[in-house]
Amino acid sequence: MTERHVGGVAVPARIIPFPTSISPEARTALERLVREDGTPHNALHVMPSPDDHAAWTAMQAAVDAQYAQAVRGLADTPRAAVETRAVGDARLHVAVPADPDRPDCALIDLHGGAFVFGGGDACRQSAQIQADRHGVRCYGVDYRLPPQHPHPAALDDGLTAYRYVMERHDPGKVVVFGRSAGGNLALAIMLRAKTAGLPLPAGLVLLSPEVDLTESGDSFEVNRLVDVVLPHSLRAANRLHANGAELSCPELSPLFGDLTGLPPTFVQSGTRDLFLSNAVRLHRALRRVGVAAELHVFEGMPHGGFGGRTPEDLELAQETARFIGERWSPCELRHG
Repeated sequence: MTERHVGGVAVPARIIPFPTSISPEARTALERLVREDGTPHNALHVMPSPDDHAAWTAMQAAVDAQYAQAVRGLADTPRAAVETRAVGDARLHVAVPADPDRPDCALIDLHGGAFVFGGGDACRQSAQIQADRHGVRCYGVDYRLPPQHPHPAALDDGLTAYRYVMERHDPGKVVVFGRSAGGNLALAIMLRAKTAGLPLPAGLVLLSPEVDLTESGDSFEVNRLVDVVLPHSLRAANRLHANGAELSCPELSPLFGDLTGLPPTFVQSGTRDLFLSNAVRLHRALRRVGVAAELHVFEGMPHGGFGGRTPEDLELAQETARFIGERWSPCELRHG
């Protein structure tokens, strides 16, 4: 009798074709991110060890410049006025449209970037884009980052910013929006807010949230290298951010926290997203404790989308706007 192999599934070497089931624009976006030999460009970027702070600082400067340029390409010239305020140890970029559609509503925007990148100009511009897109005041949280400021600095700053916004707005008219690492912080802030007895917002939008820093989900193996945006594990960045704390701690991996009582939540991912398991497991965990949760998985989409301009990206933007608008339905509409 042949002994059964129980270690896993043996997959022969093969080329994973670009899907024909997505728009031509999305397919082109994937093709741009892959070398002629089929290797994702980002697969060549190796993260430093968690204790090499000089290398992380140099990488941070280079990546932040790229992030700022990428965010500028996502929209036309932002129209919202923006003011940067110091709130405790955090910075808040407060973006306000010239004529807000919903003057009494607000959005809290938590940027992504593996807890290391995405602050500064990219964060500021993102707040302007979100303010223009949704017609409301947007608070972009420019939280502190490692290597200079590891955990719990980002979460402390996020909660400080959350308190600041809740003191100025009806909680039922606030939506918290987080992408990738920002989705982690958005959810972790909710756990802290519950513990502190703070009011919760009207809704959460979590785009490809990095809610499990242990990377225990299935897609961390299945989609490795298939995700052309995020082809490899982020364990080095996770350990840098954690600063010695246990990665499974709910403040670092809020998927493992008490999710009862959270507001309606929108969760998004893609079939080629390294973080797909995060979204799927979070959606099921929310549903199990009675939280109204939507899961939107886009065909062929890698981490962070197809670059912001494809039909799939636009459909995702429409879905998030619809969800947010439903959370804000009691708000006063200036137009119509």
